[in-house]
Amino acid sequence: MKQLISFIKKEIYHITRDPLTLTIMLALPVVLLMILGFAVSTEIKNTPFAVLDESKSAESHKLVEKISNNKYFSLTGYLDSADEIEKIFQKGSCKMVIIIPSQFSNDILHTNNTDIQLMVDASDPNEASTLVNYFQMIMMQYQQEMSKGLQNGQFINMEVKMLYNPQMKSAYNFVPGLIGMIMMIICAMMTSISVVREKELGTMEILLVSPLKPTTIILAKAIPYLIISILNVISILLMAYFILDVPIAGSVFLIMLLSIIFTFSALALGLLISSITQTQQAAMIGSSIGLMLPSMLLSGLIFPLEGMPTILRGISYIIPARWFIEALRDVMIKGLGFSAIWVQFSVLSVMTIILLTVSIKKFKNRL
Repeated sequence: MKQLISFIKKEIYHITRDPLTLTIMLALPVVLLMILGFAVSTEIKNTPFAVLDESKSAESHKLVEKISNNKYFSLTGYLDSADEIEKIFQKGSCKMVIIIPSQFSNDILHTNNTDIQLMVDASDPNEASTLVNYFQMIMMQYQQEMSKGLQNGQFINMEVKMLYNPQMKSAYNFVPGLIGMIMMIICAMMTSISVVREKELGTMEILLVSPLKPTTIILAKAIPYLIISILNVISILLMAYFILDVPIAGSVFLIMLLSIIFTFSALALGLLISSITQTQQAAMIGSSIGLMLPSMLLSGLIFPLEGMPTILRGISYIIPARWFIEALRDVMIKGLGFSAIWVQFSVLSVMTIILLTVSIKKFKNRL
């Protein structure tokens, strides 16, 4: 019994000597419960949409008002012509466009049968199908309200057109996110573990007394992971194109440039974690919780950001994966150029510079 108690005391001492790991272990269940049980939802709210109203009648205005007053949709404005539809989708200012024909009012009042067209950005197939279901539900409510007092109820035929991903393949959304996840794992997690391993084995001191500067040592350890990440990006793109039939509509050079910038930000995060941890276990847990979970849950890869509370949407702005996946999806699936993603590119560049500067200075201060 004394041996058992001694062993228990030893394990308690071992755990309490590493306060970072202890804090993570205690905080992890609470964080996961709050995120998965309350904050994260597949429900999409306040989705921006535009309207091309060729009817300009009281009936079409009532339909648009019915849709915009719903919690699922938010009206961004009216379009003047069909030529503006593709431009507004490329800007990313809306997810859906409703086209109301000129004969809408006449058909509703006299024939009780009319047509409307719905165009949806299907680069994220799950989000697109959810939006279509929401819209169909609202249309059913609208028809019930309009048919009151009439012998024959109205029947509105909907023509749905999925842009960028008409087959609704999940791979179109999965592949850009997969690139981000793989680079985050290889660069951030493996870099942090590699540096901490040198500290545990005591070989970091040997490296530091060598003629090499500390910055050179860190870069020498990071560059191999950068090369591996680039090779992984190339292999994923090839497999996506030839095996999964995912098109690469945009510039390959722009895709690689985005990937390299995001890789540098991931390397900087890995170096930052390595500078505040002393064990491989703590580095692994810190990388998983501090990088992997936010990148998966708050980047828009799995759960739509529109359905999250305001505080989590605010947190998502400081996560590099959110900007990278959003920009990569626009270039790879939609075929957009640099002018469409310059905001995401600029944010990633600024994040990378800040993270690299802080990481190197923090690491040098601990040496």
